[in-house]
Amino acid sequence: MSLISEILNYNEQFVAKEEYKEFLTTKFPDKKMVVLTCMDARLVELLPKAMNLHNGDAKIIKNAGAIVSHPFGSIMRSIIVAVYELDADEVFVIGHYDCGMTGLNSDKVIASAKKRGISDDVITTLGHSGIDLSSWLTGFDHAREGIEKSVNIIRNHPLLPKNLPVHGLIIDPQTGRLDLIEDGYKDAE
Repeated sequence: MSLISEILNYNEQFVAKEEYKEFLTTKFPDKKMVVLTCMDARLVELLPKAMNLHNGDAKIIKNAGAIVSHPFGSIMRSIIVAVYELDADEVFVIGHYDCGMTGLNSDKVIASAKKRGISDDVITTLGHSGIDLSSWLTGFDHAREGIEKSVNIIRNHPLLPKNLPVHGLIIDPQTGRLDLIEDGYKDAE
């Protein structure tokens, strides 16, 4: 059985048994917070549990490394929508130790893409189009560096209020321990 068939079969039973009812809530986060975190599979259940978050408590945005790579990209758009349309009053940027973005090597990623069928012509065309794959596919030396950079971009964004607390934390993906890197209350005016 394929993975999609397995998921759809399970989902049919989930809906038929009305198991969704325990998750019913509104689109507004009860704890008035938005969380930007990494897509790491170890954090799917661990991070909410470690933060005492339940369904409906927070808007959670995930990407590789919890990185805001562009001040006007989709991550920032999601944060801005959460603040202005969904009543989020605080932002939490949460990276983790042992992140796959630590020391990410763009040449290695590009080589893997080529092995899976992406042609040299595509790579060359992207380069001629002004897309710098080397910097776009580069991570950071330490999770702290990525968190500080993302917090700084959010905190100084021209479309966000200066009194918006933007916190930076790193979670241990083994124990769930949270280390505070940036206290957003200290920098909010």
